Order: sequence, then structure tokens, then C-alpha cells
Amino acid sequence: MNSLQSIAMKYENNDTMNRDLVKIVLVTAGAVLFNLVFWNEKLAINTVLFDAFLLSALFYLYPQARRSAAVNWLLLGHLVCLAMLVVHNTELSKIAFFITLLLVAGFAEYSHRSVWYAGGSMLMNIVMVVASFVEPIRFSRKPAVKGKGFSRLIRFAVFPLILLVVFFCIYRVANSVFSSIAAQIGVQLELFFSHFFDFFSWQRLLFLLLGLLITGSILLKSKLDYFSVREAGLNDGLQRTRKTLHEKRSGAFFQFVELIMGKMASGMLSLKNENTTGIISLLLLNVLLLVVNAIDLNFLWLHFQYKTGEPVYKMVHEGTELLIVSIVLAMVILLFFFKGNLNFYKRNKWLKYGAYAWIIQNAMLVGSVFLRDYYYILRHGLAYKRIGVLFFLLMVLVGLLTVFLKIWSRKTNYFLFRVNAWAGIVILVLATTIHWDEFIAAYNLKRQNTVDLDVPFLLSLSDKTLPLLDTNITSLQQRQNQLQVTMRDVNAPSCDTCFIEQLKQREKQFAVKQQQYSWLSWNYADAYTKRYFQRKKRITLTQ
Repeated sequence: MNSLQSIAMKYENNDTMNRDLVKIVLVTAGAVLFNLVFWNEKLAINTVLFDAFLLSALFYLYPQARRSAAVNWLLLGHLVCLAMLVVHNTELSKIAFFITLLLVAGFAEYSHRSVWYAGGSMLMNIVMVVASFVEPIRFSRKPAVKGKGFSRLIRFAVFPLILLVVFFCIYRVANSVFSSIAAQIGVQLELFFSHFFDFFSWQRLLFLLLGLLITGSILLKSKLDYFSVREAGLNDGLQRTRKTLHEKRSGAFFQFVELIMGKMASGMLSLKNENTTGIISLLLLNVLLLVVNAIDLNFLWLHFQYKTGEPVYKMVHEGTELLIVSIVLAMVILLFFFKGNLNFYKRNKWLKYGAYAWIIQNAMLVGSVFLRDYYYILRHGLAYKRIGVLFFLLMVLVGLLTVFLKIWSRKTNYFLFRVNAWAGIVILVLATTIHWDEFIAAYNLKRQNTVDLDVPFLLSLSDKTLPLLDTNITSLQQRQNQLQVTMRDVNAPSCDTCFIEQLKQREKQFAVKQQQYSWLSWNYADAYTKRYFQRKKRITLTQ
């Protein structure tokens, strides 16, 4: 019986050792592939090659992940981001690609339901990647075999090699043809070793280590599963718990409540006191917000007019930032009141009504912020921050909806943050499907007669917008001349051709960059821009 157990343990140890060696081989291969496809290249079609290797290795090492619904949905979103990286090649698509790749690995290697905890596990992978890489090598190392055969081979080879070198030198001096052949061989060997050491430069070596870090962080699961163990004890549904006064006072949150409410925070009537305080607070806050919403309803929703002499950005930027902060604080206040057993208090009906009214009014405040941003876009066109405000407002609406569901269905904060994180991932993936630089340029140029065209901003957009700007160069010139007339500066230099020169410079820079890349950096956005200027050049030559 003991012999059978020892044999089974031996096979199990060998299997574990083999799996660990396979991981090391895959990580090393991934690092080499990373070095080959990304060195002096941009993220483009080469990302497809590297990603295909990573996903194949990931599902080979963790085959149970293919049965996970969360992994499959994340994989779908990740492939969308990968496709958009090749098509649009925007910074947003690259960031989304990296985030979704980490999440696919996090959900494949660990047991998770929340994006936040999966991200924590992947952070642990990154921190522990060196230990995860070295440990299998250390445990799989076998005792060294005495090198008697190798030492004998060296002894037998020394004398023949000395003879070979001596007669090689004699024949090279005595025979001119042999000498020229030997010289050519020497030149070729010199070129080979020069390219060899160029390939293994310090920069290339550091880049290889970066590939090891990235590949190892994705493929090597850390043995510290703190976040998955922590999440395993969390639930969506809120459970009523009974704690002693000593247990309550050990928490910082209760200490803060006790600091405000004093003795009313403890004792038999503590829930009643908290409920009364919450009703009064939400009543006052609802009345105050009702006044603000009534003002916005009158001046923004029904009778908005641009004020002469007052910049639109003052109304939008200053008001929007403060209102967004107030909405976030509103959600925090609701989480404060509905933090625990107060959810199960039988007489919390009016507290819930106050919370629902507070949520509805904050949703209306979101509409007011949206109108501010909308009016700003009508006057000044689209820009990154104005679009960012719209996405943030969408997330705020999701947050308000989940807060409502938390109160209505007695959900935990874990449920709230988990659902909002998943909503954020969905919005991030969908946002990559639009080339925002091209969208901004097209929108602003199409409405150049109604918006204040920010020409320097348009000229700072990505290379995908160059064809669009080139076709509208006359409009850009006219806008610049209008600005000069408005400034009434007689000393200002004429700008009849400045935008043409800037676009030509951008075109030259784009062409130079494209010459530095190989087919590994191909993407549709650059190919579209390159094809446009090639076609334009051919048309110019024919004319």
C-alpha cells in the first residue's frame, strides 16, 4: 500500500514539475515573441500575433476557464478591442485592449465575480512575477552530473586545434587564393557577430525583460490568492448581523458616526436615532436640491440664452465640475445612511422615500449637467473633455440606478461596486468602436459656420484626421484670417499658407514614421492616411 502511494506521489510530483516547466517555456517563448514583433514597432497587426499566443497559452494552462461565462464575455470584449486597435489604432483602443487582456487572465486564473478583485489578483501577479518565474526552476533543478566526459573532450581537442591554427596561418601566407577566401570568410564572420551583438544590445535586453514581465504577469498565477479568498466571502444580498457594542466601536466607520451623534449612536434606540437623523438630513437636502433644480429648469431647460460678454466655458466648466462632485457626494450620503441594519428597520419607510426622491432629483441634476455640456458643444464644438463629461454622466446614471436597486432590494456595497465596474467595462469596450479624433474633426468642420473653430486643436489630432483636414484646408485658412481681423493686430504676420505648411509638415512626419516601420506595424488608420496622400500625389503629378 505504501509503495502504491509513493508511486502515485512520484507521478503527481513529476506532473506538477512538467506543468511548471511548460509555464517557464511558454513565458520565455512569449518574451522572445514580444521582442521580435514589438521592437521599434507600434502596436498594430503585431498585437494580433502576440495576443493569439498569449490567449492560446492561457487557455492551455488553465483549461477550466473556457467553461466560465465571465471569461467568455470578457474574451468577446477583448477581441472587439483588439479589432479596434488594428482598425482605429487609437490610444483608447490600446488602453482598453490591455485592461481587457488583464481581466481575461484574472478571471481565467482565479475565481472571481468582480472586476475590482480580479484586477487586484492581476496586480498581485505583477508584483510576484519574479518569484512565480524563479520558483519552478528552483524546484525542478536536478543534481548536476559529473562532467568527466566533457573534460576529456576538451583535453583531446586542445592539441588538434593548436595544430589547425598553426597550419592555417602557414597556408594563408603561402597561398594567395586561400588567403583571399579566408579574408572573405573573416569579413562575413565579422558582419555576423556585429549584427549578433546589435540584436543583443542593452536596450534589446531590457526590452526582452519587459516582455518577460508582461508575459509572466499574464501567464503565471501567483500563489497568493488573497483577493479571490476575500471575494469568496462576499455576497450581493445584504444580511442582518448582530454585533456587540465593543465590536461596533472597533470599526472606524462607527467611531465617525459616534463622533457626530454621540450617545444616540449606541444603545437600544440607535437604529431609531439613525433613521430619524437620516429622514431630517434627506428632507433638508431634497428641499435644497429642489431649489437648484427649479432654477436649472427655468434657465437651462426652458429659457436658456447665451449671455453676451460672458464666456460659455465659465458656466460649463465651473458649474459642471462642482455639480459632478455634488452627485458623487449624494451617492456617498445614501451609502452612509443605508450601510447596514438600518436597511432592515421596520420604520424606515420615510427614509427610503427620501432616498428615492434624492436619487430622482440627482438624475435631473445629471440632465442639467448634460445640457450645460450640450450648449458648450453647440458653441465651441467637440473636444476630449466635453465627450468625457458625457461618458461620465452615463456612468453616474448607472451609479444612481444601482444605488436605487441597492436600497430597494437590500443589496450590499459589493453588489454596487461590482455592477458599476462591469458597466464601466462595457462602456469602455463600446467607446473603442469610434475613432474619436476623426469624429471630432468631422463634427467641428461640418459645423464650422456655427461653432468657434479651434484650428490649433484640430491640427493636434491624430494622423487619421490628416486627410479630412487636408480637404478642408481652405476653410481653416479662412478661419485663421477671421481671427486675425478680429484681433485687429496690424503687426500680425499674414497666414495665407501657414496651415498648408503645417499640414505638409505633418504629412512629412507621417511619411518618415511609416518608413521606419515594417509590416508588423500595419493598421487600417495609417494605411488609409498613407493611401490618401499617395493618391493625392499621383493626381498632382498627372495634372
